[in-house]
Formats: sequence, structure tokens, C-alpha cells
Amino acid sequence: QRRSLIQRKHTILRLGRYMIQYKWLLLLAFVMTVGSNLLALVGPMLSGYAIDAIEPGIGKVDFSRVFHYAGWMAAFYVISSVLSYALSVLMITISRKVVYRMRKDVFDKMALPAGYYDLHQTGDIISRISYDIDTVNESLSSDLIQILTTVITVAGALYMMVVISPRLVLVFAFTVPLSACITKFVTGRTRPLFRARSASLGNLNGFVEEMVTGQKTLRAYCQEEHVIQKFAVKNKEAVETYYRAEYYGSMVGPMVNFINNLSLSLISVFGALLYLAGYMTVGRISSFVLYSRKFSGPINEAANIMSDLQSALAAAERVFALMDEI
Repeated sequence: QRRSLIQRKHTILRLGRYMIQYKWLLLLAFVMTVGSNLLALVGPMLSGYAIDAIEPGIGKVDFSRVFHYAGWMAAFYVISSVLSYALSVLMITISRKVVYRMRKDVFDKMALPAGYYDLHQTGDIISRISYDIDTVNESLSSDLIQILTTVITVAGALYMMVVISPRLVLVFAFTVPLSACITKFVTGRTRPLFRARSASLGNLNGFVEEMVTGQKTLRAYCQEEHVIQKFAVKNKEAVETYYRAEYYGSMVGPMVNFINNLSLSLISVFGALLYLAGYMTVGRISSFVLYSRKFSGPINEAANIMSDLQSALAAAERVFALMDEI
């Protein structure tokens, strides 16, 4: 377990060295992420102000206040969406540059001793250069920015909820630790599964490449049926490892989502009690509910992308292992 943790940290640091070469683009991405998420966090508060401008009874709606807050909400959300779109384009550009350098570094290592190619299948090497690096690319272009978004949104939403009603925030003292424990428990058991998935796919590609290259020899010795049987075994192994990794990796999202829905139910109940006691207005309850969704939503999304991160780290380990060959 300790060795696996050290290896994972080493892999993350090596990926970081690739990304730090584009530090100014990363700084711009960070600024755009902060701006986009902070603008989106203003919306629920303005929504609460607009709702409080509507009082019970005929003709008691202050339309000027409603339209004022609604207009600012629309403006903030539009600017946030534009920044989010530009951020996606920027992260794709950064990940493309990183992957280009990784592939170049791997290809430069291809001048290895002949003994290495005797012990390792060509298909497995090709799988590392193509599939594994593509997996890293997908993670860099989406998962990293998603994690940063999660941190900013969760921190901002928590601050706003404390400002609105510290009493209601106590609901998360129960649900958040529960979500964290479930996520840690499941991801700790799925990490080896994703590592096995990458390895089994590499073995399958290596076997296919070897058999296709030597098909004339196989036919000359009438080995077609034997090769088909071996392929069926390796294919079944690859399918099973892929299924186990995806199956257990996908368990985190629904479990965390259930806990988030439970927290929303508790907020609705206790919010209604505070309203009846005169501690909160309807608008503030509405704002708190919206912030609670912003608080819980990113946590759920982060749980969903944990499987992608595990897959990307497993793929990066295989790529760096090839680079480290002497």
C-alpha cells in the first residue's frame, strides 16, 4: 500500500513537470476558473433578493426590484458561461501540448536494446504510446479543471451558506463526512482494478499485433484454431478487467448523489421550521437551497471523475515505466 502511494505521488509529480512548462497558460486558466465560478456563485443570492421582493397579496410585488436582480443574474451567468467556454478551449490546448511532448519523449526512448523488444510485445508498447497517452490527455483536458472548479465552488457555496444561516449548515456536518468516507473507501479498492485494466488491454494489443504479423507462419503450421482459442481467453480477461474497473468505479457517483439528496431533504425540513420560527425568509431559504446544490453537486461530480483519474494515473504509470527503460 505504501509503495503504491509513493508510486502514485511520483507519477503526479512527473505529470506536473510536463504541465509546469506552460505555467502562464495554466495561470490564465486558473484566473478564468476563479472568475467563472465566482460569478456563478452570485446568482443564488440575487435570486433570493428577487424572491423577497414578492410579498403575499395582490399588487404587493416590487417589479422594479425583481427585474433589477433578475437582470444582474442574467448578466453574471452569461459572463460566467463565456469564461467557461474559453476555459475549455484553453485546457484542450494545454493538454494537447503536454501530450505532444509526452509522445515525443516516449518515441525518443525507442532506441532501446534489442532484448527489451524480445521481452515486451510490440502491441503493448503501441498501446502505451497511443491508448494510455490518450487517456492522460482526456484527464488533463477535463478532470483537472473540474477538480479546481469543485474546490472553488464548494468553498464559495459554503461561505455563502454560513452567511445566510449557520444553523442550516450543521446539516452538512453529517452528510459531508459520510460522502468523504464512501469515496475514500471505494477509490482505494478501484485503483488496482484500473491498473489491471490498462495492463490487460496492453497484453491483448500485443498478442493481436504478434499474431497478425506472423499470420503466414501460423497458417503454414495450421495454428489458426489454437490462436483463436488463445485470443478468446485474452479477450475475455480484458473484458472482465474493464468491466470490474468501470463497475466499481461507477458506484461512487450514485452513492454520493443519494447522500446529497438526503442533505437536501434535511435542509428543506429544517428550513421550513426556521421560517415558521421567523429566523429566515422564503428568499433566503431559496438561496440556501441553491447554494446547497452548488455545494453538493461538485462533490458528486468529483466522485464521478475519481474513476477517470484512477484510469489516467494507471495509464501514466505505464507510459513513464516505458520512458524509464534503459
